[in-house]
Amino acid sequence: MAYSLERLLFVSSTPRRYIPADGNACVATDILLFPAQRKPGTVQKIRKQERRNRSMYDVIIIGAGVSGAAAARELSRYRLKICVLEREEDVCCGTSKANSGIAHSGYDAEPGSLMAELNVKGSNMMGQLSKELDFPFKQTGSLTVCTTENGIAMLHKLRERGLKNGVEGLRILDREEALAMEPNLSDQVLAALYAPTAGIVCPFELNIAMAENAYNNGVEFKFDTEVKNIRKQEKGFVVETSKGDFETGCIVNAAGVYADVFHNMVSEKKLHITPRKGEYMLLDKSAGTHVNHTIFALPNKNGKGVLVTQTVHGNLLIGPTATDLEDREETATTSEGMEEVSAKSRKTVKDIPLRKVITSFAGLRAIEDGMDFVIEEVEDAPGFIDCAGIASPGLTSSPAIGCMVADIVKEKLHPEVNPDFDPVRKGILDPSELSLEERNELIKRSPEYGNIICRCEMISEGEILDAIRRPLGAKSLDGVKRRTRAGMGRCQSGFCSPRTMEILSRELGISMEEITKTGGASRLIEGINKKIAEEGENHE
Repeated sequence: MAYSLERLLFVSSTPRRYIPADGNACVATDILLFPAQRKPGTVQKIRKQERRNRSMYDVIIIGAGVSGAAAARELSRYRLKICVLEREEDVCCGTSKANSGIAHSGYDAEPGSLMAELNVKGSNMMGQLSKELDFPFKQTGSLTVCTTENGIAMLHKLRERGLKNGVEGLRILDREEALAMEPNLSDQVLAALYAPTAGIVCPFELNIAMAENAYNNGVEFKFDTEVKNIRKQEKGFVVETSKGDFETGCIVNAAGVYADVFHNMVSEKKLHITPRKGEYMLLDKSAGTHVNHTIFALPNKNGKGVLVTQTVHGNLLIGPTATDLEDREETATTSEGMEEVSAKSRKTVKDIPLRKVITSFAGLRAIEDGMDFVIEEVEDAPGFIDCAGIASPGLTSSPAIGCMVADIVKEKLHPEVNPDFDPVRKGILDPSELSLEERNELIKRSPEYGNIICRCEMISEGEILDAIRRPLGAKSLDGVKRRTRAGMGRCQSGFCSPRTMEILSRELGISMEEITKTGGASRLIEGINKKIAEEGENHE
């Protein structure tokens, strides 16, 4: 069903140029369109034929989060056979999908630490990277506030630390200056550290963009492929997985909270990682302008504390908590966690409209005992490169992490430069960024863009089709959600899920019963009511 343009359009004068992966483009004014030309059910077949299944690689990367994707992209600059192994059904399914989405300025990390160095480098790279890879990034700045006289001294220490780390523009604001920037700061706020280089980014789109670009430059990705064991050989390694064995000269261990497990398979010098759970509340877009910067409390030994921030898409986000766990899969939210987020956020920002909370979620950070990133070739396992302990500010640091990993591999393998490397990737066409005339032309040529599937976020069938058909395309409901935001609105997919599932079923050539929320056993349909009832009657 097509809806009238008057009801649908968010008009923008900033068109994007869009080039689909298969080259089947139509031109309308200043944009290229992605028509629905493939027959339903062909995507799965195409994907199976896209890459040859080779068992020998120059480099195997374990993990398709931001660190693994960043390393893959940087390594694709060279003539190397590279494969990313991921146990989940998609990229961005672990730590990278559940975080604050903050591009930290870099004042918090200890001067001289790897974390400090890569935080600042990654922050400085984020703007240019967002242009190359077409993902949303806003340099909004941050305020770290204090509510006691003793806290003012701490702000000055943080500023000095930031200056040593190379962070630009840091300055201390008194209460009046801080309130002029953020009127909704708590009445207890006395001063703030302003960091203008901080920003916000969409963690899903950053991760997906780097992975797609790596794929387009020749990197293979194998999903639903769990690493079971790693064996050292005279030269290189054998990686035993749920989908068979792979040989490689180098391994990049970017496995998040499991990075110590794989490290300890090959090294006598053991690593230990503690999963630290952080719980969040996400508020409706109508609360998004309650603050315009990221608001931090003073950091403590467990991290940067509970923050209040806008997201790049206009929601309000508060959290996280910091609870150390043993269970590496524990991501459930708790009433205690929600109460903590609520109470601590009110210490820095007043009148937060918590009645507008639309969902909550939790993620795990990988905390290494040394409290720093571990990025190095393992001394007693040549060719095994750790990318471990990547907690906050891992998202910000990821572009620099990718460069550092690539430098280590380059020094070891001395590869030739890939002359065909293309640093540019185009994201999913966003009709809301088009002018009225451009959008009318888009719908005329591709009517799918006039068929709104997710009314909360105004996501069209055309965008969902793009998300499924593009390189490393979506295979699940959450895969579509992370790429398009379909299902992320106020109703939290209550209305659009069935329609999105129908599109997935048609495009992937699978039944509705096979559609999952996020891969694995997360099926959404158990059976058909009428059939179940009939079977029950026959059983009786």
